[in-house]
Amino acid sequence: MRQRRRRQEQDMHNSERWLISYADFITLLFAFFVVMYSVSSVNEGKYKVLSETLTGVFNAPQRSVVPIAVGERVSQPDNRPDESVIRPPVAQSPANTAEEEAERTDALRTMANQLSDTFEELINQGLISVETNDEWIELTLRNSLLFGSGDAEPHYDAFPVIESIAKVLADKDNAIRVEGFTDDRPIQTRAFPSNWELSAARAAAVVRLLSMNKVDPQRMAAIGYGQFQPVARNDTTEGRKRNRRVVLLISRDASIRGAVR
Repeated sequence: MRQRRRRQEQDMHNSERWLISYADFITLLFAFFVVMYSVSSVNEGKYKVLSETLTGVFNAPQRSVVPIAVGERVSQPDNRPDESVIRPPVAQSPANTAEEEAERTDALRTMANQLSDTFEELINQGLISVETNDEWIELTLRNSLLFGSGDAEPHYDAFPVIESIAKVLADKDNAIRVEGFTDDRPIQTRAFPSNWELSAARAAAVVRLLSMNKVDPQRMAAIGYGQFQPVARNDTTEGRKRNRRVVLLISRDASIRGAVR
């Protein structure tokens, strides 16, 4: 009887041993997740303060204290200019700048006179006009002198005109803006969907011809305005003729990017 009871107690004890292993496993698993959570959680505020502190320490300029012996004479800093330093040139005086501007203005007026003498006959026919002031020459060419209707390819009359202009401009350094204009009649072709493309193409054609005649391309720019800058009314034949034009703006200055009118 006693042996049977002891065997029952042993069987009950053996059947509950898995609880110990299970409890140990749960404890270890809990500890594992606690450690993982503590590693993955970063206090951003403290991390930022630490980062800024370290950055300030490593990037701080070096400081050193040089002791001065009592009774010794403190040397004064040498304020003489360093000859090895390349210093910027002294700015020109206003008088010199004014003289240069006056010279360039005189040269511009001389150029305008040359153009007027060269195209005197065409000016009298109303096909070319030359206007000038202290900063610009405005040389206006009728489109009929250069291009056919709705076309941007120069016809045979254009070549001697452009060559004559190039002879005056080739040995100068003045910036040149070539501007194309049309009337308000719409155009819609495969080559020119609108007057924007037509006016820009005509201005570019004149720039190309000037470049072929030894005018520096770096001095020039081509601009198309379409029908949006008329000089006359578009409801008359004569007004539309005046609006169809190419204008060469010749600047007193040399920089094409800086030439603003």
